[in-house]
Amino acid sequence: MNPSNNPWQAMSAGFPESMVGAAFGQGFAETWMKAFQHFQNMDLGKGAGEAPSIDVPQLKFSPEALAKLQQDYVAEAAQLWNQTLQANPPLKDKRFAGEAWASNPLASFTAAVYLLNARTLLAMADAVEGDAKARNRVRFAVEQWMAAAAPSNFLAFNPDAQRLAIDTHGASLAKGVANMLQDMKQGHVSMTDESVFQVGKNVATTEGAVVFENDLFQLIEYKPLTDKVHEKPFLLVPPCINKFYILDLQPTNSFIRYAVSQGMRTFVVSWRNPDESLATATWDDYIERAIIQAIRTVQDISGARQINALGFCVGGTMLTTGLAVLAARGEKPVSAATLLTTLIDFTDTGILDVFIDEQMVRYREMQMGKGGLMKGQDMASTFSFLRPNDLVWNYVVGNYLKGETPPPFDLLYWNSDSTNLPGPFYAWYLRNTYLENNLVKPGKATVCGEKIDLRKLDIPFYLYGSREDHIVPIGGAYGSTQALPGKKRFVMGSSGHIAGVINPPAARKRSHWRRDDGKFPKDVNDWIAGATEHPGSWWDDWADWLKSHAGKQIAAPKTYGRGTAYRAIEPAPGRYVKVKA
Repeated sequence: MNPSNNPWQAMSAGFPESMVGAAFGQGFAETWMKAFQHFQNMDLGKGAGEAPSIDVPQLKFSPEALAKLQQDYVAEAAQLWNQTLQANPPLKDKRFAGEAWASNPLASFTAAVYLLNARTLLAMADAVEGDAKARNRVRFAVEQWMAAAAPSNFLAFNPDAQRLAIDTHGASLAKGVANMLQDMKQGHVSMTDESVFQVGKNVATTEGAVVFENDLFQLIEYKPLTDKVHEKPFLLVPPCINKFYILDLQPTNSFIRYAVSQGMRTFVVSWRNPDESLATATWDDYIERAIIQAIRTVQDISGARQINALGFCVGGTMLTTGLAVLAARGEKPVSAATLLTTLIDFTDTGILDVFIDEQMVRYREMQMGKGGLMKGQDMASTFSFLRPNDLVWNYVVGNYLKGETPPPFDLLYWNSDSTNLPGPFYAWYLRNTYLENNLVKPGKATVCGEKIDLRKLDIPFYLYGSREDHIVPIGGAYGSTQALPGKKRFVMGSSGHIAGVINPPAARKRSHWRRDDGKFPKDVNDWIAGATEHPGSWWDDWADWLKSHAGKQIAAPKTYGRGTAYRAIEPAPGRYVKVKA
């Protein structure tokens, strides 16, 4: 192959190939050329016996872009080589920040070569000609390859791990092997010391009782912390792809406890972790027999004509769908609703869009659309690999190469406590939201026998999005302002999908942004341009908003449930949340 027509060989021209080989075992450029060729030529699903064929377009680059990349690569490679002759090249990546990297010339050079090639490969991914989705898919694949290929991931190239092995006379390696065997047994890489936590003992400890249950969920009522409560009770709907206690980790960061302390008579849906008995459960089942059932049960227990409700992530999508079904039936049981990091308009789904197309959705429909389970660990792995360096390889290096036990962290314990999903539910969700975006198309989606029309949801909404969210991008969360017709309040918090939400006021961390002019331009960036930053948590702002829609205060109930129809079944957090996938 002529180097002038091979960008990988061209980029390595003039660079000491033997040094690249010393770092990676063979020519790095040639390795990635083969990888890209494989990506171009692969036909996903052939030979699998069940997956439909997916046509992968041939990758094309403009000659000008490749020429520029080649020039930049050669210039940076020459600069790196000259720096290496004089001193170890500077490394600004936290994976190579240890003193052992800086003091080892071969290790620091290996890392510098890796970083140079990573930058160039990502630039090549961005230079792919074609639609944005094709470029994003190539970039995502390259990012995964680069994260996996980092020299820090291999004992032969990681001087930190080597030095630790010497200092501990091999004990770190022995512990690393033990950690790896334990993780293989439990089926996932440990992100925290899971032995420290027990649901109901030191996480999910807010006092309450289960007052209703069916085969899909338990309904928990929490003990009031105030003498009086607002007359409109408050129902929280967490995502069914996770367990509810992300909202009740510790007393100091429990959103549930905070809501109770604000004088809200608080109820929470605790989803059952599906097994084969729920393998045929559908989206309609979850809306009718969970969302709508929970709303009606809270009404029955409290005696209130209207309640307030909150949905988090997928729980928000489900809550909105349930409210739309009830609106189609002429009912308005919810006075005001809150959506936290929720998508109802799936135009902007961020990096998750790389997984979604007609063939992939059709495959899932063929695989489990009539029955089956989407395993919780599969979903957890997918979300982890959206941030592979932070949520995968960081722990591989620490746990296995260094023999470290990750410190206790309640949020990461919750993150590892995965849940399954019924196949028909999952297949419907993929097609009607991520693929076809039907919920925001009036009359397009039919749920529980009703045509969904969000224009009928003319109730007040509090909408929250996290600025650095990689699961529900801030633009996606903001999209709800355009889809919902009623009075709205939108607030943006800093940090990501979870840390932005679980941000108690007492911590005095991070910031949030608001604007009080009632304007919601179409583009989220235009909204941000007119917003004002406020230090600290958004929780107090939300509580003030909710109180304005919660009615007068009445005496707090002395018992759980109501009469003989809704007696306390068991103490919170209940049985369902303790079931492992």
